[in-house]
Parts: sequence; C-alpha cells; structure tokens
Amino acid sequence: MSRVLVVGSVAFDTLHLPSGSHEKIPGGAALYAAMAGSFFCPMRVVAVTGNDFPQTMLETMTKRDIDVSGIEKADGLTFHWEGRYAQNLNSRDTIRTDLNVFANFEPTLPSNYLDSEYVLLANIDPVLQLQVLNQVTKPKLVVADTMNFWIEGSLPALKRTLERVDVLVINEEEARQLSSCYNLLEAARIMKAMGPKIVIIKRGEYGALLFDHDNVFFAPAFPLEKELDPTGAGDTFAGAFLAFIASCGEVNTRILRQAVIYGSTVASFGVEGVGSKRLEQISRDDIDSRYEDFARLVAFPSSNGNQC
Repeated sequence: MSRVLVVGSVAFDTLHLPSGSHEKIPGGAALYAAMAGSFFCPMRVVAVTGNDFPQTMLETMTKRDIDVSGIEKADGLTFHWEGRYAQNLNSRDTIRTDLNVFANFEPTLPSNYLDSEYVLLANIDPVLQLQVLNQVTKPKLVVADTMNFWIEGSLPALKRTLERVDVLVINEEEARQLSSCYNLLEAARIMKAMGPKIVIIKRGEYGALLFDHDNVFFAPAFPLEKELDPTGAGDTFAGAFLAFIASCGEVNTRILRQAVIYGSTVASFGVEGVGSKRLEQISRDDIDSRYEDFARLVAFPSSNGNQC
C-alpha cells in the first residue's frame, strides 16, 4: 500500500477555549494530518521538534503506522502557538507565535521517503513546499494547503509552488484573497488556472466545496452536539482526504467525492475533543459508521420527472 508523505509543523498549542484553557498540548499541521490519514494507509512525516517535545507522542504516532523517522529533533524549543477562541468557536485571536526551532526548518527527506507517491504539503512557507517537491522523485498526487500569511507575504513563491500542485485545499476567506474574487465559483476557476487541477474550498461549519474539472460537489459539515476544539480541523480533513485516495490507488470523480466526505467525517470527530485526543480514541469502524450517517444525511431521491 502506498505511503502518504506529510510535510509541515509538529508543535505545541496553548488553547483558550470556551470550555477551558489547555497549556502546550501536542499539535501542528503535520501531526493532525498524519493522525487522520493513518486510519486509511501508512503515513510518513517530515517536520522538526525541539528537545522538549514528548517522546510519548511520537510513540503514539508510531503505533498508528506513522513513520516518524523524518521528524528531526533540533536543539532548542518546539514551535509554539497560543490562541483564544470566541464563544462560538468560529473565530480566534492569536496571542503569541514562537517559531523556535521551526524558524530554521529545512525539510530534508530521508532516502526512503523520496519515492512517496502521495504528498501533502501542509501549511508552511511555499519556498519550503517547493523544496520538498524538488526532492520527491515521481509523485502521483500532490495536495497543498496555504494561508493568508503566505498569500500576503510570499505570493510569487506560492504561485511557483501552485504550478506543481494537483489539489489546492484552502479556506473560503483565503480563496477570495488569492483569487481577488468574491464569487467562489469564479475564484475556483481563477485558482485552477494557477496550476491545481482540483480545488477544495473549506467553509468551516458550512462544509466544503470540491471543484473537479467542470464538476462541483458540496459536502455539508456533519452536525454535532458537542464541539470543543476546531484546532487542526482543516489539517485533519486534508490528511484523511489524501490518505483515502492513496488507499484506493486511483483518482476519479467518485473517489474524490468519497474522499471529501471521509475528510469531513474524520474532522468531525477531531473537533469533539481537545487537541488530537479524540483522534487517538476512535477506530476505522467509528469512521465508517459516521460516514454512512453522513450519506443518509445528504441522501434524497431523484425526481425522474415526478414531483411527488
């Protein structure tokens, strides 16, 4: 089975949530994506941590068939982000960002990672994303994430990276910013002209839109009674999305749509706990069961010319 390569951050998050505050819990885009993807296929991670990152978390990842040999341990402190969420969890304010050892991160792939067929470039500097692509020999599918910081400050580098990306995963606000267009259909068309053949626009509690060639697919967010922490939800979505595709070994419209629903399903579990804890507790059976609930949620009969 193909392994998925994830390149991004492994970090500490200090979270101030409506339910309470949590100091320095393991997080980061690469961690969330790898944990989510491991339900579908083996994962590989390239990242950097400091001396303070807990070995127990790396052991947890290893038990999930996540290869952590590409995670470098540097002398210093692990990347740390602190943020405060609004009462409705729909917005957050950054209190502090300490890059620490991540400031000098230069992603170097181990020799046994170079043949990775499926690559997820998590939300990091597009210059580093391009460095990764220059090392991978023959990827079948490359998925990239980005954010407003890189759109504002590194747009030329981001555009060079997008020329070599197959799938762009981006949130609604950033899609409008990158495309300079408010209408999301038009924004997707503009972004696809930059290189990606497929664009996924994440809309938070309103679901996600998939633009695949001339097709458009909409997946709502799964309704939840309990939502505690949306940190890493987008990374969880991306990791599960790509890993499901890798487990299938091919890409077509049907598989892409299933991958979007699986990504949304795993992300819905992730927000039910703080940090990655909920992802550590669930099983593939739990995911498949909720996937079927998702299918029933959006199912409706075709009219076939009949109105009743």
